[in-house]
Amino acid sequence: MALARPLLRSFQYRVPPGLADRARPGVRVRVPFGRRRETGILEELETAPDAGGARIRDVLDVLDPEPVLHPALLDLCRWVARYYVAPPGLVYRAALPPGMLGGRRAGGGPLHRQVIRLVHDLPTLREREEAFGRARRQREAFETLETLGGRAEVAHLERRLGFTRSVLAGLAEKGLATIADEPVERDPFAGPGLPVVTPGPIEPNPDQVGVLERLTARMDGPRPGTVVLRGITGSGKTEVYLRLMRRALDAGRSAMLLVPEIALTPQTVQRVRAAFGDRVAVLHSGLSDGERHDAWEALRAGRRRVAVGTRSAVFAPLRDLGVIVVDEEHDGSYKQSETPRYHARAVAVVRARAEGALCVLGSATPSLESWALARAGKWELETLPRRATPHALPGVELVDLRAEEGPAPRIFSERLHAALAARLERGEQAILLLNRRGHSTWVACPDCGRVETCRSCNVSLTWHRRRGRLVCHHCGFEVEHRETCRNCGSEALRFQGFGTEQVERRLGELFPAARIARMDVDTTSGKWSHGRILETVRRGEVDVLLGTQMIAKGLDLPGITLVGVIDADVGLNLPDFRSAERTFQLLAQVAGRAGRGPVPGEVLVQTSRPDHFALRAARGHDYVAFADREMEDRAGPGYPPHLRLANLVVSGGPEEAVADAAEALADRIERWIADDAPEGGTGAAAGADAAAGAGGTSGATAAAGLELVGPAPCPIDRLRGRWRWHALLKSPDPARLGRLLRALAADPPVPSGLRLEIDRDPEQLL
Repeated sequence: MALARPLLRSFQYRVPPGLADRARPGVRVRVPFGRRRETGILEELETAPDAGGARIRDVLDVLDPEPVLHPALLDLCRWVARYYVAPPGLVYRAALPPGMLGGRRAGGGPLHRQVIRLVHDLPTLREREEAFGRARRQREAFETLETLGGRAEVAHLERRLGFTRSVLAGLAEKGLATIADEPVERDPFAGPGLPVVTPGPIEPNPDQVGVLERLTARMDGPRPGTVVLRGITGSGKTEVYLRLMRRALDAGRSAMLLVPEIALTPQTVQRVRAAFGDRVAVLHSGLSDGERHDAWEALRAGRRRVAVGTRSAVFAPLRDLGVIVVDEEHDGSYKQSETPRYHARAVAVVRARAEGALCVLGSATPSLESWALARAGKWELETLPRRATPHALPGVELVDLRAEEGPAPRIFSERLHAALAARLERGEQAILLLNRRGHSTWVACPDCGRVETCRSCNVSLTWHRRRGRLVCHHCGFEVEHRETCRNCGSEALRFQGFGTEQVERRLGELFPAARIARMDVDTTSGKWSHGRILETVRRGEVDVLLGTQMIAKGLDLPGITLVGVIDADVGLNLPDFRSAERTFQLLAQVAGRAGRGPVPGEVLVQTSRPDHFALRAARGHDYVAFADREMEDRAGPGYPPHLRLANLVVSGGPEEAVADAAEALADRIERWIADDAPEGGTGAAAGADAAAGAGGTSGATAAAGLELVGPAPCPIDRLRGRWRWHALLKSPDPARLGRLLRALAADPPVPSGLRLEIDRDPEQLL
């Protein structure tokens, strides 16, 4: 049995005879743990357990009439725990709705609501006089219920209609009504949420027809496998997804569609609900705990057969899966940043393989890992090379900021300013992208040199002008902004850099008549807030949509004729081996938002590095040229997809202790590498490590075995109050890498008070 604790081991408990008929793998059980009682997942039953001489304690209760994790999901969670070297209990908790395995109560609120129902008629005036006498309010409540069809919620009667609980209880005592709990499924689409959009019939073009025929044949075959679908922006990938999902449903199977960010969920949900109606359940963190619980329960019970959601929806309790679609599969948001650090793309591949489903990885700019596996023939490759409409891809121009006059960097170049003015004059719409929120990226005092920094992280604080706060975008720490230096009292503070808030302000100054909508983390905290903003754009009520990367992917807004990238160098200069790939993907994706309607589109990219190969490839919409060059650049230092990678982070304090522990960790790994046989794991262990196909397409570019790089301070060397050092492990052999990681996790070679974090297949190294 596994508990939701950061422990790699499971525990043995005895199932007493009174609970034996309900105890099955996948159910939740209540057990004693130390002096406390905790909830865990029953993983397996043994007829003759070996306790090693220790006393086995009894299970206290079985909490579920049916398993909350069916056998296929239980096996999937075990694979995640093994591959990503994560505590199994934390994996099970991630696979279930909030509160079902520790923490808050399941559903975040009551799963039932009280209703009051009439159970006895009083057809004559005399009967009513005898029943109520002078109890005027009881009679009014009775007659109100009659007008409401004989039933109503207690809360509605009390709060809206003014009847007290004693009045309602009086009806029940007289046998005229009953008050009872009744299950209710919360509808996340109720209220001021998403408008219902019903697109007209779409006739697939020849490219889509060909891809659909081949994918359908694979889905109906004995081994569907994994397919990388590379389709340029606007090529109609979503229509392919929907037709594949319909084929699965028509065959009596279920379907799953994953999207990387909540920002993409509203538009995707609209399309999927228009196609499949009430068979759709949505799973993402923007919903309330209760709504997520209800959606999960509807999927588990089979009342809904289509799951749409973000990363954690890969664990949706669907049975008999026919197809899993991972849209924008390249996106880093599919990687979980906290334990368990799984990658939803890899989990989707493994789940589809285990359950006999087709896995489709779709993107205009596939991850290099997926691209390499497809090019090597380990996965299939399908392409949609043309837009589904007759509208061409927009032209892309690189605007060299070095040619701009003036000592200070300008937000809008003359070229972008003129293009915006022209669009606004013609009544057209524009998108402006800056992947950096806030007003100013740092505040400094020129007199004493003080820079406002986070008290817990070695990063500068970002000034949010509208809130009047300095905010850390890593840990959330914030402090009130002062007009004078906290150190010397100087009033000559300087505000350096700019984010979306400052761009919005400057845009309003330049174009006071323009209707501007800003879409970033600061403006999209409410449920469906992304969808409401995008709907105003779609209705033509917004002239300029400004935002971070959440506006760059998957959005179909036909009125956009201009896309402006304020600063393409934001991500290009990060100390991370994926920086060029992420920059190319972001530019290619946001460029694809322009020119989807009848008016041709134009894209202007402001940069100080116009000769960088990633930007030149984005200018030509040339993914293959970028991928070839980037693969070549990564071969020398040995980065994915040529090798598998794991990032080992030692954190804590003080700094010297962390550095010493990282050095000791490196020494132990070097000894292990020298002593260990090179063949790696066998059997189930090796299979688990290789199953995801996450990288390591060929060992030809690296020496056999393992390579250790580091240790060294992390690029952000202090985060959330903890000093951080890291070391990288590289290997062409996933089984051998996995065996070493599990050995380290089972006996972490770090002193008490410090922490060793293992991130297998990391998306970033910051």
